[in-house]
Amino acid sequence: MKNILLLGSGGRECALAWKLSQSSLCGKFYIAPGNAGTSAYGINLPISYNDFEGIRKACIEHKIDILFPGPEDPLVAGIYDFCKNDPLLKHIVVVGPSKEGAQLEGSKAYSKKFMERHKIPTAAYKEFNLDSFERGVAYIKRSEPPIVIKADGLAAGKGVVIAQNTIDAVKAFRAMVMNEQFGEASKKVVIEQFLDGIELSVFAFTDGTNYVLLPEAKDYKRIGEGDTGPNTGGMGAISPVPFADDTFMQKVKDRIIEPTVKGLKDEGIIYNGFIFFGLIKVKDEPYVIEYNCRMGDPETEVVIPRLENDLVELILKMQEGKINEVTVQHSPKAAGAVMMVSEGYPGDYPKGRVMHGFEKVKGSLLFHAGTTVKDNNVVTNGGRVIAITSYGDNVKQAIAKSYENAEHIEYEGRYYRKDIGFEF
Repeated sequence: MKNILLLGSGGRECALAWKLSQSSLCGKFYIAPGNAGTSAYGINLPISYNDFEGIRKACIEHKIDILFPGPEDPLVAGIYDFCKNDPLLKHIVVVGPSKEGAQLEGSKAYSKKFMERHKIPTAAYKEFNLDSFERGVAYIKRSEPPIVIKADGLAAGKGVVIAQNTIDAVKAFRAMVMNEQFGEASKKVVIEQFLDGIELSVFAFTDGTNYVLLPEAKDYKRIGEGDTGPNTGGMGAISPVPFADDTFMQKVKDRIIEPTVKGLKDEGIIYNGFIFFGLIKVKDEPYVIEYNCRMGDPETEVVIPRLENDLVELILKMQEGKINEVTVQHSPKAAGAVMMVSEGYPGDYPKGRVMHGFEKVKGSLLFHAGTTVKDNNVVTNGGRVIAITSYGDNVKQAIAKSYENAEHIEYEGRYYRKDIGFEF
């Protein structure tokens, strides 16, 4: 039995908590800080997932065997190295890469250079900063719209602008670099060729040498129906992805996943955990849009329900360097998740709105995201509030069930997209 500490407070962590708590290998289970939903699966600890000293104390006090960082921030900040360099923590299995490995997500420029070195297909790009601002403007003016402008560092999923014309591209570039729109994260900016295709997310779980694939997913980032309006952290997701057939997925393995895992190993970069490949299919060919060093949100809310393996067993096999001995079992059922959000999201939004109707939900899983408990009521506590996930014989059926139950969850100012999975 392994004592586990899961870091995070979103829908991703709620889905992971649901799964981890089902394992026969799960001993005492803690979530820091967790939310109103995670408390059903373990004990919430009032510790920020970026408070390394607080995490250290909790690991020692609760005799933690497995530390599972859900979000990217602690991984990019070096929680793996922090544990491995501490005599009292170094025995702990950390589910995630070293600080350098997490740079695949922490820096767009770093990941682009890595892909160049290992001949992994991705969009053409250049990087610029304040010193090279004028050269950046000239590069934009020479580029064919649409033009993709990306903050180099972490910007909570909001640091990407797809500009439809040169004027908007220069404006976005200026806001990021000159006006420090995303602070440190946009002091360096990557300007990228626009790839026209359909996106999907693929998840590998690696022990640094071998890997297994989890179910793939597609998420919906725009706030508005028909993929309109500003980007969000994700308004819903589906799995499987109907267009990701065996032929396409073989190309993904051969050209992207295997060169990535081998490249990390060849460069001596410690990477034990999830690699999230944000891909785009352009005329049947896969390209990498971005890497993430953890599971996605809201993709986790459909991927994990379709994973039939014991997740703790997978983690222990990863630690032994024997992940290749595991056959990953995917549910034949489809899963569809609808994310309910607060009014105003992804801009400013209110908190503390009382939520009702949980008891009316039948046949769906509820993965809390931005929720907390106040005065014995579950209240909203974030932009993305709760994910409703359902199974079905196909994507359409799964999503229909989630929509049926979304009608039962009530709080003031609730909003959700009504067209998740619309292409299928």
